[in-house]
Amino acid sequence: MVLTDPPYFLDKMDDRWDEKKVASTKYHHVIKSLPAGMKFDREQGKNFYEWYYKISKQVLRVLKPGGFFFSFSSPRLYHRMVSAIDDTGFLIRDCFIWLYTQNQPKAMSLNHFIEKLNEDKEDRDDLKKQLNGWKTPQIKSCFEPIVMAQKEPQGTFLENFRKFNVGLLNTHVKIGQDMFPSNVVSTNKINEVVDKCFLISKPDKKEKGDFNLHRTVKPLSLCEYIINLTTYSDKAVVLDPFAGSGTTLVAAKKMGRKYVGIDINKEYIEIAKRRIRSFEVDSSRYPAMSEEKQLRIFEKKANYKRLSKGKIVKVA
Repeated sequence: MVLTDPPYFLDKMDDRWDEKKVASTKYHHVIKSLPAGMKFDREQGKNFYEWYYKISKQVLRVLKPGGFFFSFSSPRLYHRMVSAIDDTGFLIRDCFIWLYTQNQPKAMSLNHFIEKLNEDKEDRDDLKKQLNGWKTPQIKSCFEPIVMAQKEPQGTFLENFRKFNVGLLNTHVKIGQDMFPSNVVSTNKINEVVDKCFLISKPDKKEKGDFNLHRTVKPLSLCEYIINLTTYSDKAVVLDPFAGSGTTLVAAKKMGRKYVGIDINKEYIEIAKRRIRSFEVDSSRYPAMSEEKQLRIFEKKANYKRLSKGKIVKVA
C-alpha cells in the first residue's frame, strides 16, 4: 500500500517545497503579508492536478492489483488531488477525515484596509462598526481529508486477495472504545460521543523527536491505524514517496511491515533514518492471523466426499 503526505500546492507549498520558505508567521496587529497557505490563486489547483496526475500514474504502476493508495490533502484542494488520482484509473473507495480541534484561525479583519481608505475618520469608524466580526472567507480548519483509493482488483475480491495478499480491510482493527473501524479519526479528545466512536491514541512527545524540524509531522497512531487496516502480513510493503521525516516508515516498522521511503530533502532523510532507528517492532500490538486461518484462506478449492457413516473427507 501507499500512504503519503504530499505538498498541498498552497502558496509556497508546491513541488518546489522549501521548509525554510514556509516559516511560521508571528501575528501582529497589522499583517503586512498573507501567511503561507492563505494566498488564493486559481492556478494552484490546476498545477496540483497536473503534477499529481503524473505522481498517481507511477503509484498505480507499482501497486499490486487491489493495493490501496492513501494521500493526505487540504480541504480546499482535495477535489483536485482526488480527480487526478481518479483519472489515472484508481477506484476512489472513500474519504477519511482526520478530525482535530487545535488550529490557527485564518480569517482576517478588514480594519487595516479600512484605515487606508481616503475617507473621513467618521466614515471609516462607521464602516468598522458595520463590519465588526465580519472577516475574510478563511474559516478555522479543523479537519484534514485523506483519500482512500484502490487499484482495480483482478477478478473478485477473494480471487485478488488469494493471489496478491491485498485488497481487503482488517475489521479486527478497532477505533474509539472498541468500535468498528471508521473513516473518521481523531487524535485529540473532543467530547464523550466523538471520543467513543473515533478516538485513537494521542501523539506523545517522543514520537516526533526533539531533532525533527519538519513542520507538518503526522500523528504516528494515525499512520498505524491506516496501515493496520489495509496490510495483511509482515511481507506487505508500505511505500511513502514523500516521506518527509519518516512517520509512515516508523509506523510500518513498528508493525513489522516492510517499507520504502523517498524524499528529495537530504535533511529530512537523515531525520527519518534517526527516527526509524529509535523505534522497535512491537508485534504484540498487531497479532498476526493464526496459521490455521491463513491456510484456510489460501487453500485451493477442494472436493469433498461424504462417507456412508456421515463423515466428510477431502479427496482433492
